[in-house]
This record gives sequence, C-alpha cells and structure tokens, in this order.
Amino acid sequence: MKISTIILAAGKGTRMRSDKPKVLHAIAHKPLLKHVYDMSSQLHDNTITIVYGHGGDLLKNTLAELRAIWTEQREQLGTGHAVQQAIPQIADADKALILYADVPLLKLATVERLLALANSTTLALLTVNLADPAGYGRIVRNAQSQVEKIVEEKDATAKEKTIQEVNTGIMVVPGLYLKKWLHALKNTNAQGEFYLTDIIEMAVADQISVVTAQPENEDEVLGVNNRAQLNYLERAYQMQQATALMSQGVTLMDASRFDLRGEILAVGQDVIIDVNVVLEGTITLGNNVRIGANCCIKNAVIADDVEILPNCVIEDAEIGAGSRVGPFARLRPGTVLAKQVHVGNFVEIKKSTVAQGSKVNHLSYIGDTTMGCNVNVGAGTITCNYDGVNKFRTVIEDNVFIGSNTQLVAPITIAKNATLGAGSTITKDAPENQLTLSRVKQTSIAGWQRPVKKESN
Repeated sequence: MKISTIILAAGKGTRMRSDKPKVLHAIAHKPLLKHVYDMSSQLHDNTITIVYGHGGDLLKNTLAELRAIWTEQREQLGTGHAVQQAIPQIADADKALILYADVPLLKLATVERLLALANSTTLALLTVNLADPAGYGRIVRNAQSQVEKIVEEKDATAKEKTIQEVNTGIMVVPGLYLKKWLHALKNTNAQGEFYLTDIIEMAVADQISVVTAQPENEDEVLGVNNRAQLNYLERAYQMQQATALMSQGVTLMDASRFDLRGEILAVGQDVIIDVNVVLEGTITLGNNVRIGANCCIKNAVIADDVEILPNCVIEDAEIGAGSRVGPFARLRPGTVLAKQVHVGNFVEIKKSTVAQGSKVNHLSYIGDTTMGCNVNVGAGTITCNYDGVNKFRTVIEDNVFIGSNTQLVAPITIAKNATLGAGSTITKDAPENQLTLSRVKQTSIAGWQRPVKKESN
C-alpha cells in the first residue's frame, strides 16, 4: 500500500510567546517541522502533505525546499478538522500516516514498525506509558485489553485519569475508512473541537482492528508547547547525538556539554573532543583529531592528527594532516591549510591557502592570500587586502620569512626565500633571496624631557 503522510503544522504555539510559528522553532538549528519532514521523507512510496495555518507565508518561504503538498487550515477547529484538509491527497487504498510537526524526535524505526502493523482493515496507533499522564488522551481498553476508545483529559472521568497509557496522536489509518470517519466527526465535547481521536471508537464500531505499538523511548513522542519543553528536547537530542558518536569510538570529555547541529559525514579513530564544543553543518574528522574546549566549528574538513586548541572559531575551512590551530584562532570561509601548518593565538585567516609547513603563530590577519611552503609569518603581520571598494590578492612564495609587525599592501608578491624586516610596510613586490624593509630612520633627541602635568593653584 502507498503511504500518504500528513504532517499537522497549523498550531500557533501561543505558549512559545513568539511571533514566528511554533514549528519554525529549532532543535540543533533545524526547525521542528524539518525534523519530522526529514524522517518521513525516508519512507518509500510516500507522498507528504503539510497542513499549515498560523504564519503560513513565513513557514512556506522558510522551508520552500521541502518537496511536499502544502494545505492550509484556515480555522483552528481541532486535529480532526486539520486532517480533513488533507483528504484530497489521500487515496482509498493508501495508508494514511498522521504525524505532528511539533514532535521532532520520532524515529524512523518506530514509524516503520507502526506502518507494518497497519493494512486495509487495521488501524495502527502509537501509544506510550507515562508516569504522569496529565494532559494526554487516555487509552481505554476492554477486559480483553482491546482498545475501545481514546478519552481526552478534559472529558475523562476520575477513573479514566488514572490510566497511564496515553495517545501520542500518531497513527496509521486505512485511507478509505479515514475519509469516512472524518466526515462523521462531531464537536460535541468540552473543547468544542473535532477530535481525531474519535475515529478510534468509529473503527471499533466498524469492526476494524485497532492495534498499538510503543516507541523505545518516551522522548520520541514528546511535543513542544513552550520554551522549557523545547530546551528539554534539545538536550535529549544532543545526548542522542553524543551517544551515537561515542559508540563510534569518539571520546567526549563531557557528553552533556557537546552540541552537534548538523551532520558528521565521517569520523576516524581516537578522536577526542573537549567540553563546550559546537559542531555545525557538515563535518569530517580524521584519525587522532583533538578539539579543545569552547570551539565552534562549521562546515569543516579536518584531516588526521590535527590539534585544535581551545576557543577557536572555524567555518567553511579545510585543515590538513598534522596541523595545529589555536588557541583563540579564527579560520573564516575559504581557508585551506595544507599538512603541518601552524596557526596560533589570535590569528585570523580568510579566503587563503597556506601550504605545507608554514607558520602564522601570533596576532596576525591573512586574507585573500596564497602562501607557499615553509613560510614564517611574524607576530602582528597583516595583509592589507581591501581598499574600501575592491579586494586584492597577496602571494607569498616558498621559504619566505616575514618579520613582526609587517603590513603587506595588496596586490603584491613576495618571492621565494625573501626576508622582510620587522616593522615594514611593503607596497611593492619583494624580490627573492633578498632582505626587503621599509622603515623611518630611528632618531634619538638629546635633552628632550617628557611633559609634566602642571599643578593646579
């Protein structure tokens, strides 16, 4: 049977106290809705419909890349009414999978298990047992433990409120029957809404089997209604990420102080990551990589035996094998370091390539530069690559030695084996095998006295 997935994303999320739709709030920098979409898009032979409401234009513009059918719920009249908006997308022979955009940690394996239970005469319902079921619809079973109905909290009797098995709202329903039951829904309840859960009683009345499954962990089915719940699921998600990395052999000095806000494409052996490291975008880590505390790394390829010392910021960069970066270094987009490069404290590199064995160890800015092998850049060196309108390139060839506090005014080429004297401002190409320097002649003035502050009367 073909799968027709319906993701309910119309809630305003009043308790989030935010101008943007609730489902655009993020876990690991990914919107809640995107988490659910990405999971469901892995199902085969599947069409996805997103039912939206509040902030619809912003929602669709922000997630325009999603390959889904967008259907508006103009009035918020309950979950049953929301699913009704997707009826045109559901064929009679489909398995209709109903998901919620504010339940971001649901696993594909759980959904696949639920789908396997459903068929043309069976409704499959995901339930969970909670120590504190307050606020959830209760699963009411008969003496034979068969599901009879779901009772919402506000409509439940005192006895029904003691039931710990609750409805997650996630279910797989035969398309033919779902359309029939949605048409028959009524809003005669405490909320005055059309409850999707009422179709359970209709299924029982039509002698359609109602079977249940449960997730491995209750965090999978917890929703987000406020900032505290968002924070809880963020930490739960990050612990899942950390656990998965540790199972691959990565040492995390403190798994509770690690954030992965993207994807690690590959990870080598004996990687060590210190506390408060944030990895974003796509990351590749080679063997024996060490990342110090408080580093933020985004979209980076880090080769074998690289050491990144504490407090570095790295974005859209490549770091070659055996290199060392930091502490307090910044590698900006377009930075490519070859093997055995050293980038030290308070150094910033942008849109530059640095060849094997070169060192930029202290207090320097290197931008729009092509640097050769075995170059030594002294402390306080900067490439002056921007004239206020245009940017120009600096070329530093092999085996150059640059003295401290040197300014290289681009466009400029420093030829191989050149030496630049400390404190120079270099505005012309420097020839190879020569010392080039540019300084004001040093002068000492005899008899000069430092000014003294006059005493007030």
